Amino acid sequence: MGNKISGKDFIKIGFPKTNKINIALGQINRYRKKEKKERILNEAKLVLANPENYQGDGTWGKLAESLINPVEIKRHELNSTRAPFTLFGENEIDEASKFQLYDALKLPISVAGALMPDAHFGYGLPIGGVLATENAVIPYGVGVDIGCRMSLSVFDLPAEFMNGKIEKLENILKDHTKFGMREVHKVKADHEVFSWSEFQEIPLVKSLLDKAYAQLGTSGGGNHFVEFGVVELMEARKDWKIEAGKYLAVLSHSGSRGLGANIAKHYTTLASKQTPLPKQVQHLAWLNLDTHDGQEYWRAMNLAGEYAKACHDDIHRRISKALGHRIVLNIENHHNFAWKEIHQGKEVIVHRKGATPAGKGILGIIPGSMTAPGFIVEGLGNEASLNSASHGAGRKFSRAKAKAKFTKSEIKQELKMHGVSLIGGNSDEAPMAYKNIHKVMKCQEDLVRVIGTFTPKVVRMDK
Repeated sequence: MGNKISGKDFIKIGFPKTNKINIALGQINRYRKKEKKERILNEAKLVLANPENYQGDGTWGKLAESLINPVEIKRHELNSTRAPFTLFGENEIDEASKFQLYDALKLPISVAGALMPDAHFGYGLPIGGVLATENAVIPYGVGVDIGCRMSLSVFDLPAEFMNGKIEKLENILKDHTKFGMREVHKVKADHEVFSWSEFQEIPLVKSLLDKAYAQLGTSGGGNHFVEFGVVELMEARKDWKIEAGKYLAVLSHSGSRGLGANIAKHYTTLASKQTPLPKQVQHLAWLNLDTHDGQEYWRAMNLAGEYAKACHDDIHRRISKALGHRIVLNIENHHNFAWKEIHQGKEVIVHRKGATPAGKGILGIIPGSMTAPGFIVEGLGNEASLNSASHGAGRKFSRAKAKAKFTKSEIKQELKMHGVSLIGGNSDEAPMAYKNIHKVMKCQEDLVRVIGTFTPKVVRMDK
């Protein structure tokens, strides 16, 4: 018996001559091709006999689904009308971003949408786009960097602690933060996220475990950063172990690294095959949450979000240890994620691609740029924004335009004028490439209440 499995092998053990054989071969070639043929075929017989026992199984779940209740694959067209939506800061948003949202609002699954004042053009949904759908998740509506997030840690140290210590803080960032595709920590850390069942039960995710372990506590390229700065807390809260005032703090922005990127790529491909769409909206293909792939993506997405949090926790732990002082307050929030929420009395899937959750009383951080303050905010729970706010200032110039427009000397001058020290960073992340954060915040006074600020002083980015 040769070791390579063919469709004829499945027909011999009783499989019908249908697409079910292609599904089985696809899963085996993807996840089990190194195993013995006899073992695989014996398992396939069991699946054929009792498919209900294999629902949700990493290898056989999709085949079991096709035997019990096959997924209907059909081309979808856009509706002629848009789902209800609201634009915040319309005058700050370019037309291309608006039309991206307008197209998304015509999807058959769309229920409502909103666009934040930091919005700019992206893939699928615009950055700053919020979309509520019915029982369906759009991988590109979440984004490639699943669970990208902000994390702010405040130390019980006065802002004046930084005086005369800039070089020390620079060295801490140089020695204890890692960026980009190649940098990893020599001394690895463990984390409880690696005990999640998804790392064993979802074959794709299992294959990414080693990469995830290696990249724990690292940051991506682009606009990801770790920076020391001054936090001003405008009020004290009962659940905080710190009074109002100015303190040393560290702020980080990064996501789920290679784990999230590979999950996004894999399930976007599956979505495009299951819900084919017109060319201009093909990045908005979705997965029905009643399907095997939809449920698997949902689990993988949530794992990636938790892994992103784990990366930030490790970054802040390392910095705290190097600094020799403990963290007394941490505020954090996801963007690039999807949540099950109740809106208008109905459960929907809310995609926030570059948008901050801003439900009533929910805390978050909205950064500005290297030379502009960020804001600690409390959500007001505005239904028109689907309980969302901007995730930053938003780009005024694309990366390509910023590279062409701003010189290194201009960037250095801008940083010097604001007393900011930069390690790494490229001209595409010039602070002048971003919108005016104060205008952006003005446009969302109905969405969040400002309770503090963060002013960057020592910034580390990818080289």
